[in-house]
Amino acid sequence: MDSYQTLMENAKNGFETLDLPENFKIDALDRLRVWLTNDMFTAYVPQIDHLIGSGQWEFLLDSFYQVIPFGTGGRRGLVGIGPNRINPWTIQASAQGHSQYLIKAHGESAKHRGLVLAYDVRQFTDTKRYAPDRPNPVDNLDCRQLAEAAAQVYTANGIKVYLFDSTRSTPELSFAIRQLDAVSGCMFSASHNLPTDNGKKVYDQYGGQLIPPHDQDLVDEVTGNVSAIQTMDLDAAGQNGLLAVIGSEVDDAYHDAVAALQLSDARGVKILYSPLHGTGVTSVYPVLKGMGFDIHLDPATANLSGAFEHVTFNIPNPEVIQSFDAALPNADAIGADVIMSTDPDADRIGIMVRHNGAWNFLNGNEIGIVLSEYAIDQYRKKGRLTKKHVIIKTEVTSSLIDTIAVENGIQCIGDLLVGFKYIGERMNRLEAEGRQGDFILGTEESHGFLMGNYARDKDAAGAAVWLAELASQLKADGRTLVDYLSSIYAKYGYCHNYLTEIRLLGAKGIGRIKTIMDHLRKNEIPAVGEFKVSEKIDRWKGEPQPHLSRTDTSSRNVLILKLADLPETRSIRITVRPSGTEPKFKIYIEVLGRPFDLSAMDAAKQQIVKIQEQLERDFMAYCYGILGVDFPERGFLLFWQLPLDDKMKYFEVEEKIAGLKTVSDAAGRKRQLENLLNFLGANPVQKVDRAFAARHGSGIMAYLDLE
Repeated sequence: MDSYQTLMENAKNGFETLDLPENFKIDALDRLRVWLTNDMFTAYVPQIDHLIGSGQWEFLLDSFYQVIPFGTGGRRGLVGIGPNRINPWTIQASAQGHSQYLIKAHGESAKHRGLVLAYDVRQFTDTKRYAPDRPNPVDNLDCRQLAEAAAQVYTANGIKVYLFDSTRSTPELSFAIRQLDAVSGCMFSASHNLPTDNGKKVYDQYGGQLIPPHDQDLVDEVTGNVSAIQTMDLDAAGQNGLLAVIGSEVDDAYHDAVAALQLSDARGVKILYSPLHGTGVTSVYPVLKGMGFDIHLDPATANLSGAFEHVTFNIPNPEVIQSFDAALPNADAIGADVIMSTDPDADRIGIMVRHNGAWNFLNGNEIGIVLSEYAIDQYRKKGRLTKKHVIIKTEVTSSLIDTIAVENGIQCIGDLLVGFKYIGERMNRLEAEGRQGDFILGTEESHGFLMGNYARDKDAAGAAVWLAELASQLKADGRTLVDYLSSIYAKYGYCHNYLTEIRLLGAKGIGRIKTIMDHLRKNEIPAVGEFKVSEKIDRWKGEPQPHLSRTDTSSRNVLILKLADLPETRSIRITVRPSGTEPKFKIYIEVLGRPFDLSAMDAAKQQIVKIQEQLERDFMAYCYGILGVDFPERGFLLFWQLPLDDKMKYFEVEEKIAGLKTVSDAAGRKRQLENLLNFLGANPVQKVDRAFAARHGSGIMAYLDLE
């Protein structure tokens, strides 16, 4: 292995070849120096030596230029070596800082009240950038190991740990914190991210995620005040009464709390349930089964697996319609009426509905709309509905929910920042005022929902109960959830909410996201294509002032463009923000139409969707122009979650793909195609096929005679 001086000199020279801001290079070298010289990082040095020796400069810089940030959902990112990666050191450093934070905030009570640790199914196996013949602290690293690594730190600091005996869902963690009167909790998960990611979400004593300025206090403690990491062997921790393993007793109480949400005894619907290889088998499935629903596990995705091997693109996200691909044939085989799915930590839910012989996908806004109307209907039928009742939602969630609440005489808190933690905090306020009984529903567009007072983070199980009840009622009347949603649209107006993104990876991507936001914030935007801008709202300028913390500034990094109404619309808006947990610029488009006769449903929807599609193309073209990117029109046919650089690279290789038609050997054509599309990861043809067909008249496999 090269000497320290040689490694640092080589890294410095390698970083100079990168077209990145100088401060990124300086910061990366400073942190690299620490990892190469401090004894606590000795186990990582052989692989750092390999990364330098193999000249992986961009990857190395991205691993070291910052400490992995704390975003709206906690600390989440790629597993790997370096401070900007999830690994045992970054998790234990976080735990040490968190321990210090808890003791400062709560005193000795933090130690005896303790905290709860839960974890899901993730395991890191994508080690291709690292040397297979050298020790690797992140090889096969799983969530259980991360939880145990953190437990070693908390117990060493004298804080009791309640550790689940096996994988559990995020909402059960939130419930357990409240049930056990713990002072905090942590969930080791990367939610619906790719298998390459992992992370840790931190919860407060109420079972919700930290909000500003408290999250900033935690970040400051972790990043500024950790001088040494204390650890204790877990066997010793158990003997000293600092480690307690929890399981079925908490499960039973949690399942009872969710089942108590029942609003109807209808049970006629047949459900295929896909946990997407995750923890929903410990929450959604036993709850619905115990309540008497006809629920069946999807055989393709019911096994616990961090590889998410039977999920298209390996993205276990119920927000993405392709995540249902494996379940669809199994649903047809049993004659299911609906398919429900949840992400690996089972806080988000997705649903598809069999309607007129075809499967219909409901997005997160549509689910929230349905749940809101259903709850109001049921509360009214039971004589429980009052003007004090309240629905709570984030600002980027469908404004149709505000309309439904107002027109039914109840309250809607509808302008919260992105992140379910803000909904949880408003629930805390209601509880402090003795009004927890007034809370009906918390909802966010990203398929997150909560009802009841047993938790403070979204719970797929509770939403599954209400959806299953409603679907059962409707089935008895010969209707479906699609029919129910259509009747809502006719009554209040069709609302089309559309989420898209520009995914920009690495250190360079962060700079490019900032470029877009700075331009939109600092410049007047009179129009987006043919759409006139009537108002621009910058949440940085809203209350409170000054900002509570840097995390507050980050959460409020939101811009809203309100556009002039057209004759067909009640409102049009675009909301943009950088993601708090992933390297992407998020774009939320909403077009709200006017009430209409149910017989005119198709025409009314098509009219609004057409407006959204044109607005999307105009606005994204504007953003690409800020970056100096000439984005092809056919780029909108590519899989929407592909990174921008991968989208542009596809157009560079497209003619080479078409040229494979001249290769006479089918096996050779297939092999060369795989090589050309290797950069796209899982299911590459599916990600680009529509764009190829738009130019060449057929999909790639048919064009190359490989079907």
